[in-house]
Amino acid sequence: MAVSKFTPVYKETHSLSSQFSSLTETSVFNSRICFSHPLPRPHNAARVFCSVSQNELQAPVAAQQNDTPKIKHECFGVFCVTYDLVAEEETKSWKKLINVAVSGAAGMISNHLLFKLASGEVFGPDQPIALKLLGSERSFEALEGVAMELEDSLYPLLREVSIGIDPYDVFKGVEWALLIGAKPRGPGMERAALLDVNGQIFAEQGKALNAVASRNVKVLVVGNPCNTNALICMKNAPNIPPKNFHALTRLDENRAKCQVQIFPSMKILFLQGFYSCNASYVFLQLALKAGVFYDKVSNVTIWGNHSTTQVPDFLNAKIGGVPAKEVIQDNHWLENEFTQKVQTRGGALIKKWGRSSAASTAVSIVDAIRSLVTPTPKGDWFSTGVYTTGNPYGIAEDIVFSMPCRSEGDGDYELVEDVIFDDYLRARIKKSEDELLAEKKCVAHLTGEGNAYCDLPGDTMLPGEM
Repeated sequence: MAVSKFTPVYKETHSLSSQFSSLTETSVFNSRICFSHPLPRPHNAARVFCSVSQNELQAPVAAQQNDTPKIKHECFGVFCVTYDLVAEEETKSWKKLINVAVSGAAGMISNHLLFKLASGEVFGPDQPIALKLLGSERSFEALEGVAMELEDSLYPLLREVSIGIDPYDVFKGVEWALLIGAKPRGPGMERAALLDVNGQIFAEQGKALNAVASRNVKVLVVGNPCNTNALICMKNAPNIPPKNFHALTRLDENRAKCQVQIFPSMKILFLQGFYSCNASYVFLQLALKAGVFYDKVSNVTIWGNHSTTQVPDFLNAKIGGVPAKEVIQDNHWLENEFTQKVQTRGGALIKKWGRSSAASTAVSIVDAIRSLVTPTPKGDWFSTGVYTTGNPYGIAEDIVFSMPCRSEGDGDYELVEDVIFDDYLRARIKKSEDELLAEKKCVAHLTGEGNAYCDLPGDTMLPGEM
């Protein structure tokens, strides 16, 4: 492998994305870190100031005298200097820079996720990345700290970091938008109120994506209630294909990958590294019951809403290539204990840990992205919340519903058609469908479909919304 020699030079800089579109054996790369400082602008927007301009290199902490308010310019190492990158074979394998936006970037989930993105774990070891971090005025200093930690981590693939509080600035040209930031549900807050408060956030972010993001941006909504927030975001971004919007239900597959309840026959499995497993919780439950390791379990789907009406599908699941119901001949366990454990795992984690999941949520985001950028193993599938219009299952159209998908690894997906249903599965799916249709009516004022009417069928909030 070629060794890259980095020598600082002072010369005119160019856009990094254009640099990667025409690599030569000796090229000039601009790595920079940008900070968005609040200034008097309409609607409390923010303007982005970059340490490196298009025409000159600024000193690391240079204050300029002009008529505008004095702004403190911050630079952190390699993101502020233009380098003459001398590289031979290695640069030929590097891909065009990918721009990834993350909202709620100063939060706990992002604290785990951003370093996975920067390291190459998500998009690959030869994929340079620019991180665009969206926060609030209250979290702005924390965002600066996040940027400092990213710089201190010396990730060679991380070519640019910018932070801001205005989605119209942060989302410019992004190819992926990971929308994590949302308000938690406070004491006494009804689910309908949470839908309205967070719905307004995602309506605004949808408008910003529609205005400035790549036309083929992939959007993954994590902030709860994520299915309906994804629908709101999509409805406010009519220039982006509806198929590009996802709600994170992979967390419901991956929620608690290594449960503490180990049966005596499984103790040796724990000692051999069970604590570092990569299976979904659904996989794990079936594996434990069947007495096999989790890598023998496949074809598991989470149907419906990211709530307690979610439907973990054991009918289509396989264990060692054999239908799970043929291996586990215990319908009562499958329909009751198994389903309940999956639906309530978040609450059990909070009871033990004292807070909702962050690291495992970040892992599930990584899994969700990788399922779209790497080909699905033959015969298998994955779960993600997507737009139902045109679905082959008879599920109500015009909502975001978790369903089984396959991908060729190009960022796109197709719904799986070779699934089977029984009366039990259809009844459970119908319950989650009814809930999402009710949520849709509750946010009609945010989707451009008239006045809102809230009549939610009970409170099915997941503990993580608190």
